[in-house]
Amino acid sequence: MDDERQRPDHGPLAGFTVGVTAARRADELGALLERRGAVVLHAPALRIVPLADDSELLAATKDIIGQVPDIAVATTAIGFRGWVEAADGWGLGEDLLARLRGVRILARGPKVKGAIRAAGLTEEWSPASESLAEVLDRLLEEGVDGLRIAVQLHGEPLPGFVESLRAGGADVVGVPVYRWLPPEDIGPVDRLLDAAVARTLDAVTFTSAPAAASLLSRAEERGQLDDVLAALGHDVLSACVGPVTALPLQARGIDTVQPERFRLGPLVQLLCQELPARARSLPLAGHRVEIRGHAVLVDGVLRPVPPAGMSLLRALARRPGWVVARAELLRALPGAGRDEHAVETAMARLRSALGAPKLIQTVVKRGYRLALDPVAESKYADG
Repeated sequence: MDDERQRPDHGPLAGFTVGVTAARRADELGALLERRGAVVLHAPALRIVPLADDSELLAATKDIIGQVPDIAVATTAIGFRGWVEAADGWGLGEDLLARLRGVRILARGPKVKGAIRAAGLTEEWSPASESLAEVLDRLLEEGVDGLRIAVQLHGEPLPGFVESLRAGGADVVGVPVYRWLPPEDIGPVDRLLDAAVARTLDAVTFTSAPAAASLLSRAEERGQLDDVLAALGHDVLSACVGPVTALPLQARGIDTVQPERFRLGPLVQLLCQELPARARSLPLAGHRVEIRGHAVLVDGVLRPVPPAGMSLLRALARRPGWVVARAELLRALPGAGRDEHAVETAMARLRSALGAPKLIQTVVKRGYRLALDPVAESKYADG
């Protein structure tokens, strides 16, 4: 039964905690992450409010029916469908579609193409990259001076896109189908920010630029911005569904990772590669030990570890094989105070959780050290 013994009974994200900031499709993303073993922290940074009864959308729809544009740009499938449905609700659906049948329609990607065709329309062109930047480049290369262009917005003002078209001489009609508003319950966002600062979070996923901007804005409101930026800049991975989503983070100097295809599935697969690759892996006392966010893999077996134990283990792993004094370990313990006995208590629980007590050695009157295998000692000797 060797094959069965070698087969891990945990997913690639086991032992990691991942934050989900999405409002739309948050359950789907969370389920994908949990299926691969992650603990998910749901914290919708925004809520999407449909504008079916909004005067702005109604006015834009009537404007387009009254004065037909030369070009229409459709940016999202849900937004385009929402626009057509809202127009139907006002009794303007047939008039809107009749006008759009004579318009050059540009679609950002395959999903919005499907929505356009489902409405009985046909797009003229769609970029392979699914990038609005490529749509903008094409329009500006062709020349937009004197053209009337309708742009279906989706919760965000598409910074630079509308302005660039207007600078090129176009008359741009924005079609605001959805609006982003702060979440009704800000508690989950605050808990996610606290978890990031405490480093009990391993990654945060972002599926829209407004959500990323909203999270940073909330951090600033709470006086946490510097601490949150420090966490996202080093210890907590920022995973974005695409380059537009990453812009608010990159503007603050935060490095992000993005899948080649801007979809939830590839985003989760990217995390399955990135997080295990970032985990610290060490040969200790004849065992292979991999330190993850809230658990440790010991010879491929997942061992959940309490937060205090993880703090001690990380402090020891910064200099593998070196003795770390009790006083230094005490400083690493969250809220431990001044009693070094707290270190001994947390260490006993850590050893028990790991299931292999010899991984950590007690050095009498000095402290503790990881039992680094002799072959690895030289590698870390100068650590």
